[in-house]
Amino acid sequence: MTILNGFFDALKGLYQSSGMSTLVWQNYVMIVVACFLMYLAIKKQYEPLLLLPIAFGMLLVNLYPAIMDPPSTNMVEMSEYLKTHDGPLNYAVTTIGGVDYVNVPTYGGLLYYLYQGVKLGIYPPLIFLGIGCMTDFGPLIASPKSFILGAAAQIGIFITFIGAIFLGFTQPQAGAIGIIGGADGPTAIYVTSKLAPELLGPIAVAAYSYMALVPIIQPPIMRALTTKKERSVVMEQLRPVSKLEKIMFPVIVVIVVAIALPSAAPLVGMLMLGNIFKESGVVERISKTAQNELMNIITIFLGTTVGATATGTVFLTPKTLGIIALGLFAFCMGTAFGVLFGKIMYKLSGGKVNPLIGSAGVSAVPMAARVANKVGQEENPGNFLLMHAMGPNVAGVIGSAVAAGVLMSILG
Repeated sequence: MTILNGFFDALKGLYQSSGMSTLVWQNYVMIVVACFLMYLAIKKQYEPLLLLPIAFGMLLVNLYPAIMDPPSTNMVEMSEYLKTHDGPLNYAVTTIGGVDYVNVPTYGGLLYYLYQGVKLGIYPPLIFLGIGCMTDFGPLIASPKSFILGAAAQIGIFITFIGAIFLGFTQPQAGAIGIIGGADGPTAIYVTSKLAPELLGPIAVAAYSYMALVPIIQPPIMRALTTKKERSVVMEQLRPVSKLEKIMFPVIVVIVVAIALPSAAPLVGMLMLGNIFKESGVVERISKTAQNELMNIITIFLGTTVGATATGTVFLTPKTLGIIALGLFAFCMGTAFGVLFGKIMYKLSGGKVNPLIGSAGVSAVPMAARVANKVGQEENPGNFLLMHAMGPNVAGVIGSAVAAGVLMSILG
């Protein structure tokens, strides 16, 4: 009987330590969502570099929530502690009811420590450094009017900001929610960590998810706002851009932005630092490291830990789902205003500007530009809009960072 009781006690302990006793229905829902996102990343190849680590982090934290637990202390009776520990007492002692307890610290979960790079705003500027090394600002320099389309796509940020205030969010929270409309994950994380860190999880997941789902979200909006004739417009080839122009551009941009909006300087500064690494041609080894090894490492850490914030009990709440919905609205508005301003430029240019390139004014580089090119080629197979769309696309990167600086200056 004693052996049988020991066997049942072991089974009971195994059950209590397993996920079957600790997971709730929300965790299982998020496990299904994570598997669906992995399907999109692997089968459909929707931004797999982002979506796959996010989805797997989401899966992992809902199977084993303790992986995101912060460090804490465990109170152990001193007499019990001394039975297994020799040497001097290194921890604080608390006396309760005449009994001495040792406050023994416990370690946090693995992803908790990696998440500090998100929480402290370290990863986003490093991502911008890598993006700068991979970005060619030539199309933007060759067609400065692209700045208008990049700025137009940021209107969705401020419309959503106002809407979120009316829905009961505080102004800092509304600013963090609105920045999702820029479709720039690092910027959204950076702004939220400064303005509303309590919303960092859902906003980060929403921002990166919408970036990954650009090929699904944008085309219906683009087709609804344009005619077949407009989508078929073939644009003239861009002028060549000199090396001097490409070197001067990041220097001029960082000077202007840092003076006008100091709060945007960390993001824009790292973006332009990476770009001048690339364009100078004298630090090729550093440039390759920033755009390859460093970028890949930070992407793994950032994506996995962002996904790990999406625990079922926290994520499946009316407030969080409202943030997700507002983020989608902001992104759709950004796309719509970019296309509408593209239509204005189409009219003013006498039909020489394809309004589809305005959709690339959101900051999802280079996916938004590829989507604009794809939709244009569906109407006219001989239409190549990629380089024209890259102008508004990289302008959107700068524009979203500037919009972030405006929000942090006003609300920070």
